[in-house]
Parts: sequence; structure tokens; C-alpha cells
Amino acid sequence: MSAQLTPTHGHDEPMTLAALDEVVAIEQAAYAFPWSRGNFIDSLAAGYEAELRRDAAAGGLLGYWVAMPGVGELHLLNLTVVPAQQRRGLGHALLDRVMQRARELQLASLWLEVRPSNERACGLYLRRGFTLAGRRRGYYPGPGSTREDALVMHLGIDDAQ
Repeated sequence: MSAQLTPTHGHDEPMTLAALDEVVAIEQAAYAFPWSRGNFIDSLAAGYEAELRRDAAAGGLLGYWVAMPGVGELHLLNLTVVPAQQRRGLGHALLDRVMQRARELQLASLWLEVRPSNERACGLYLRRGFTLAGRRRGYYPGPGSTREDALVMHLGIDDAQ
């Protein structure tokens, strides 16, 4: 019998500087162009919302998110699931927590940018009710000296699925 982790087998906790070695290791494993340690430090120092999802039994990190509150909105900056744990519902669970946090903060909408090449993330956001609001040309770094656009997506918290 194999035990498959599900989102309910995790617990959430605030992201702290002490957890950044784990976070940065996962970030580097998950992305060709990862956030730097400095990006995480700056986000925590600015007081952004940031949480970890840990395995309830083993305590290992399953994923994390970082979001910047604004006037009436929450801007999701980073949502990452450990590569070995992807396709098990954790992305949905993390997004649920982000939306819950927006409601707790009484924020009406959620915004994000995503690479068009990140088809799984785009699919997740579209399935959850996000709509395409625009495109930022050359927003992300690409291989060599190339750049990749960002899709700007929006979700009204009351419209969340």
C-alpha cells in the first residue's frame, strides 16, 4: 500500500527567514528562472503575506505562496508546489488558502502574472475562475537574452470557484 499525500495531510504556517534554505532549494528545483533568496527576504521584510504548507506527518515542505496586499486586492507573486508533489491537488489547496487569506483581509480581488509556457498553472487558474485581464510584454526572463510575456489574470474573490 502506498500513501499518497493529499492537501488535507498538510498544515499551513507563516514563512520565516529560518525556512528560506528549504524554500530556495524548492524554488530552484521547480523553475528555470527561480526567485532569489533576496526576493524572499525582501517580501518578508515588506510584510507581504507568505505561508508554507508542510506535510502533517513528516513535516517536509510541500509548497508555499507569497502575495502582496494592496488597496482592495491581493497580488499573488509566487505559488509553488514541490515538483515531486505536483498533480496531487496541492496547487488547488494553496490557491484555496490564498483566497481564504484575501477574504480574511477583506480584499475583493486576486491578481497574478503567469508565464504562458506554464500551461499547468494557466489551466489551474482558468479552472478556478480567473479571467485573462491583459499581457505584459517581455515581463519574464527567458533563455539566453530572450524574454517571455506574462499573462495578467484576475479573480473576484466572490466569484472564486
